[in-house]
Amino acid sequence: MEEKNVKILLADDDLEDRFIMQDAFNAINLPDVPLLVEDGEKVLQHMEQLSQDAGTLPSLIVLDLNMPRMSGTETLRELKNIPEYQDIPVIIFSSSMNVMEMHECRQLGALSYMVKPFTYEEYLVSAQHFYDFCLKKHSFPELSSLIQNFK
Repeated sequence: MEEKNVKILLADDDLEDRFIMQDAFNAINLPDVPLLVEDGEKVLQHMEQLSQDAGTLPSLIVLDLNMPRMSGTETLRELKNIPEYQDIPVIIFSSSMNVMEMHECRQLGALSYMVKPFTYEEYLVSAQHFYDFCLKKHSFPELSSLIQNFK
């Protein structure tokens, strides 16, 4: 995979979180990697548009859980029901540490679950990890092992 082709679709209804994430990607010299949208409906619209335009599908989809109109869980369910998108890894990126939500996300096919950063430095690390994951240089803990840690 050529590095310039890495695209990460990130959905978060919080404008400040989107701004900080874009800023983090800018700071690590990857300003064009993330595509930030505000809800799950926009994720599905964007994916459909890419499919119609024969565009490059994202290497990774990152979903906030609590979004208006269509939650991260609902979006994940929809994405995994569309054969063309089933193999795109999805990471849940949430401030919630609800084990029930983690279980549900795992059952729906999420690769991993990440608690949102508290500091700007942690956002920088997250952005780099998302990118490195797309290049197969980083792996996220599987949801089943994360759930064990919260018990």
